[in-house]
Amino acid sequence: MPSPHTLFALLPLALLMIGTAQAQECERGALDAIYCDENGDMVADRPADEAEWADPDTLIFAYTPVEDPAIYSDIWQPFIDHLEEVTERDVRFFAVQSNSAQVEAMRSGRLHIAGFSTGPTPFAVNLAGAVPFALMGSDDGRFGYTLQLYTHVDSGIDEVTDLKGKRVAHTSPTSNSGNQAPRALFPELGIVPDEDYEVVYSGSHDQSMLGVVARDYDAAPVASEVVERMAARGLYDPDDVRLLYESDSFPTTSYNYAHNLHPELVEKIEEAFFSFEFEGTELGEEFEGVEKFIPINYAEHWKVIRTIQNANGVEYTPDNLQ
Repeated sequence: MPSPHTLFALLPLALLMIGTAQAQECERGALDAIYCDENGDMVADRPADEAEWADPDTLIFAYTPVEDPAIYSDIWQPFIDHLEEVTERDVRFFAVQSNSAQVEAMRSGRLHIAGFSTGPTPFAVNLAGAVPFALMGSDDGRFGYTLQLYTHVDSGIDEVTDLKGKRVAHTSPTSNSGNQAPRALFPELGIVPDEDYEVVYSGSHDQSMLGVVARDYDAAPVASEVVERMAARGLYDPDDVRLLYESDSFPTTSYNYAHNLHPELVEKIEEAFFSFEFEGTELGEEFEGVEKFIPINYAEHWKVIRTIQNANGVEYTPDNLQ
């Protein structure tokens, strides 16, 4: 029998369509047909029928796909231990292989709590019934990351417009800083992706940055928080690259629970997140400058991301989730 980890990786995209025949007659906005949004907060309502509330003995938690999942499994362990203590449940960490696999897992009921990357968060909300409730931030409530555009220090590229005719690494189609934001923001800087330069999808921010260092790509738009952690781990030398552009701040990875979880369990999950102390843990060391989880809501804090995606004509469908 395949392991749960394997099942996460092998979940077919068709799972996202399961249940659409059971469409409900209700207000839902952009949500999939199996969800309702009667209160207009842009996330799926908890099922009205208490028999449909999920109250599992074992909670499954997944962090956004990363280049080295084994490292992050260890990094998240202090939080997993805390989550187990507060919820009085077993908690298992699974390293998902892609954004689509992560969304599919929550849609199918296999994933209860998850950190979704900035760009894929609206897909998780609309296709999987994810409810964003927290972000990593500082004690004074600040949070966010920027889109940074890097080139090799010896590339001869000094300005954004110098990218014309070049080969530039974007990460993946649904990534905010790695694809959607550059497509929305770069034209104002005088450069149009796919028209003025060739877009090559690297698969991740890590690979984009390492490709710039190795000169496989002429440049790459990446998330500041990712490349800062890479530099801290010695994965590249900051002196090998040059920063060409930096955007205003975007929200970071959202932390979500599945919309159908029992309300008493949701209270415990939120308590675990908001009472966790980063200082002195591997998680705190990895996410330097982060001091706590702070409460957020999707309608307000993801407005800028939805605006960027709308400018790019993004529709929240399974076919567009990559």
